[in-house]
Amino acid sequence: MASIFSKIIEGDIPCYKIAEAEDYFAFLDINPLTKGHTLVIPKKETDYIFELDDDSYAGLMLFAKRVAIAIKKVIACERIGIAVIGLEVPHAHVHLVPINGMYDIDFSKPKLMLSEEEFVEIAASISAAYNEQQ
Repeated sequence: MASIFSKIIEGDIPCYKIAEAEDYFAFLDINPLTKGHTLVIPKKETDYIFELDDDSYAGLMLFAKRVAIAIKKVIACERIGIAVIGLEVPHAHVHLVPINGMYDIDFSKPKLMLSEEEFVEIAASISAAYNEQQ
C-alpha cells in the first residue's frame, strides 16, 4: 500500500510543493512547528531512512541542503534545524525546521495554524529561492 507521501508525489493528494528532482521531493509540512517547516523525501518508497542505499541517502541529504539554503533565504531564523524521526509515516523523510533556539524543534509543541494563503505564499517564496540556486 502506498504511503501518504507516495500519494503526494503522484499528485493524488495535494501539497505545497517546494522543489522536485528526479529522485527527491520537498513540500511544506501541513502541521508545521514554524513557518517554512518542510519535509524532504526520496521518491522511492522506503520506510526507514537508514535502509536507503548510500547513493540515495547522500542524494537525499544534498537535496535537503539545497532546500534548507532556500528556506534560510526566505524565513527569518538563526538556522535550519534538521530532524529524522521516522515513526509517523512509513516513508523516509527529513524535517527541515527554521529555528532560533533548541526548543523550536520540539515536536511535542502545538503546531502552527496557517491559512491556505500563508502556505501558498511560503511555498512560492521558498520554491523561488530554491530555483535561483540552479
